Amino acid sequence: MHKHSRLLALLVLIMTTTAAARPLTIERIFASPALSGPVMQKVKIAPQGDRVTFLRGKSEDREQLDLWEYHLSSGTTRMLVDSRVLAPDEVALSETEKARRERQRIAGLRGIVDYQWSADGQALLFMLQGDLFHYRLENGAATRLTASDAFETDPKLSPDGKAVAFVREQNLVVLELDSGTETWLTRDGHGTVHNGEAEFVAQEEMDRDTGYWWSPDSQSIAYIQYDEAAVEITKRYDIQAASVAVIEQRYPYSGKPNVALKLGVVARRGGRTQWLDTGSEQDFYLPRVAWLPDSRQLSYQWQSRDQQRLELRVVNLDSQQQRVLLSETAETWINLHHDLRFLRQQERFLWSSERDGYRHLYLYDNTGRQLAQLTSGRWAIDAVEGVDERGGWVYFSANRDAVTEQHLYRLHYASRDASPERLSARSGWHDISMDEDASIYVDTYSSRQQPPQVSLHQGDGKRLAWLLENRLDQDHPYALYKDQHQPTEFGVMKTPDGVALHHRMIKPADFDAGKKYPVFVYVYGGPHAQVVQNNWSSRLLFEQYMAQQGFVVFSLDNRGSARRGKAFEDPLYRRMGGIEVQDQLLGVQYLRSLPFVDSDRIGMFGWSYGGYMTLMSVLQAPDAYALGVAVAPVTDWQLYDTHYTERYMQTPEQNAAGYRQGNVLNHTDKLPADGQLPLLIIHGMADDNVLFTNTTMLFKQLQDQGKLYHSLTYPGARHGISGSTAQTHVHRSIARFFQRLQR
Repeated sequence: MHKHSRLLALLVLIMTTTAAARPLTIERIFASPALSGPVMQKVKIAPQGDRVTFLRGKSEDREQLDLWEYHLSSGTTRMLVDSRVLAPDEVALSETEKARRERQRIAGLRGIVDYQWSADGQALLFMLQGDLFHYRLENGAATRLTASDAFETDPKLSPDGKAVAFVREQNLVVLELDSGTETWLTRDGHGTVHNGEAEFVAQEEMDRDTGYWWSPDSQSIAYIQYDEAAVEITKRYDIQAASVAVIEQRYPYSGKPNVALKLGVVARRGGRTQWLDTGSEQDFYLPRVAWLPDSRQLSYQWQSRDQQRLELRVVNLDSQQQRVLLSETAETWINLHHDLRFLRQQERFLWSSERDGYRHLYLYDNTGRQLAQLTSGRWAIDAVEGVDERGGWVYFSANRDAVTEQHLYRLHYASRDASPERLSARSGWHDISMDEDASIYVDTYSSRQQPPQVSLHQGDGKRLAWLLENRLDQDHPYALYKDQHQPTEFGVMKTPDGVALHHRMIKPADFDAGKKYPVFVYVYGGPHAQVVQNNWSSRLLFEQYMAQQGFVVFSLDNRGSARRGKAFEDPLYRRMGGIEVQDQLLGVQYLRSLPFVDSDRIGMFGWSYGGYMTLMSVLQAPDAYALGVAVAPVTDWQLYDTHYTERYMQTPEQNAAGYRQGNVLNHTDKLPADGQLPLLIIHGMADDNVLFTNTTMLFKQLQDQGKLYHSLTYPGARHGISGSTAQTHVHRSIARFFQRLQR
C-alpha cells in the first residue's frame, strides 16, 4: 500500500508539473498581466523622503496607468489615484498630445502617464483626459484644475508649489492655485508660432520634450518661441481603417529649413517678454536651457546647425550681458547630454564631455575655468544621477566595469583626485532615480535572467527596502514559462583591424550541438543605441519565443552604436549604411563558423534604424541572408529630419555621394527577382517620424524592377505601431515569416 501511495504521488507530481509548464506564445507576451511582473514606471522619491510614488498598469489592462505610492515607515503599497474612477470616459487626445506621446514612446499608454511632486511634498500634479488635476496628500482628494475644451499639455508646478504652468493652444498659461486665476503669458501663439513647446526635432532627436522652464524663485519663466513658417509642408496621408485624412505636417527634411527660434523670459504675473540675444546666426539649435540658482542668470546651450560646435552660454538678466562658459567642438559631431549641474553652495558647475574620446566628468567654476577632470579612462559615463553638495559627492551611471552593463558610482568631487566608488553590486543593468539632495535613490535592476526589481537605497548604496522584489517564484506571471527560459551568452569578436564587437546569443530550446539551426538576427545598428546589454529588455520575451521555436537568436553591436566612445561611433560619419553593414557581415561570418548554425538559413529583422539596416544588409549582401524583415525603415535619408540626419551625414548638398550610397533605393537591383530572398516590409500608415513615403517609394521601385516582396501595413499606426493588439499582430507576422527558414 505504501509503495502504491508513493507511485501515485509521483504521478500526481509529474502531471502537475506538466500542466504547469506552458509554451510561450506571442499572444501571452503582449497580454495582461505583464509577464515581466508588476512594472513601476516614473518612479519618484517624495521631497520629504517619506514615500516613493510610481505609475502602474492595471492587472487586467497593463496599458491603463494609475498613480501609486510606497510608504517607507509602514512598508505598505497603495493606490493613490484610480485613473478610471477619476475619469471613466475616454477622451480623444489632441493632435499635439498624440505627437508628444509618440515622441516620448508612450503612445500606447492611457490613464495617468506622468506626474510631478510639489516642492513641499504635500501635493502631486498630473494630467488626465486633457485636464489638470491637483492631488493633496492631506485629504487624499484630486481636484480638477482645468475644464476647458482645449487640451492642456506639459504642466509644471512652480518651485514654490503655488502655481502651475502649461501650454494651451500654442500659448503659455499660468494658473494660481489659491485663486484659480489664469494668466496668459503669451497670446501670439497661433498658426506657425508656438510658445513654450518643443519643436519636432527637439522632441524626437534632442531628448527635449518641453519648451519652458520655471526660475528657482518661481517668479519668472524662460521659454522658447518657435516659428515653423519656413519648414516645408508635407502632405501626410493619415490612413485609418475607414477614412483618410490629409495632414499638412511641417516636416524638416534634411538639408531644408528648420524652425526659427527665440529665447525669452517673462514674469509669472505676465507682462512684456525679455527676448535674449542669441547672436547673428539664425540657423541654430537650442537643445538645453537651465536656470542658475540665483534666478537672475539663465544658461542655454547653443548648437550650430552642423552640430560640430556646442556653446554653454550664460545671460545676466539684469544687465543683459552674456558670456560663453565653455565651447565644445568636433570634426564629426557632438553628442548632447543632460549632465550640466550648477552647484547651489558654490559658484561651480559639473559638465560632461567626450573631448578625450570617452564621456567623462569635469568641474568648472562659474567663469568657465576648468578646475578638474574628475573621471578618465577607456569607459564612459552614461548620466549624472545626482549631486550631494553637503558631502561633496557626485553620483553617475557608467559602463566602467562592463561594456554590456550599467552601474551606479559615486565620486568625491571635492577631493578631485578620488577614484569612482561602485555602489551597485549585482551584474546587470541599474537604472537610477535619486532625490533632490542625492541622499537616497531608487535602483531599478534587471538582467537577462531577472525581470525588473526595484529597491530603495541610501546614498552609500545600502538597501533600505524592496519596493518591488519581483521574485520569479510560483506566483509570478512568468512562473509557467521560466523553466523554458534560455540563457543569454555574451561574446566578443574582432574586426580585421582589431576593433572589438560585442554580441549575444540565445540557443534554441533543447539545444543539440549535433544539429543545424536557423538563425534569427535582431539588429538595430544605429547611433545612440546599444543592443548587447545584460538587461531584461522589451525585446527579450519575443527573442525567447523565437529560441523556443528552434532558432538561434543573435545580435551584434556594430561600429556606430553607443557606449563605446567616439572613435567607435565616428566611422559612420558621412556614410550611413556602410561600416555598420560590414560589421554585421562579420557577425554572419562568425555564425557560419559555428557547427550548429545552418549557413543557408540566416534571417535578419530590425525596426526603424534596424529596418534600414535590414534592407541595406540583405540588399548589399543577398548571398549572406536567407530573408529579411524591415519595420518602419528609412529608405532615403533625404526623407528624414535635419537634426538626426545632418548630425551624421551633413546635408545632401555637402555629401551627395554619401546620400547616394546610403539610399536603400540604390541597392534594390541586387535583390533576386524570383523571390528567392523573401523580404517583408512593415510600416504604420500614419507614421509621422519615419514617413510612410519611405516605404511607398520602395514599393514602387521594387514593382518597377519586377522584384517580388511581401508587405504589411497598419492603418492609423504611427512609428511604434503601439498597443497590445497591434504588437501581437506584427510580431505574429514576423514569427510566421521566419518559419520559412525551418525544415
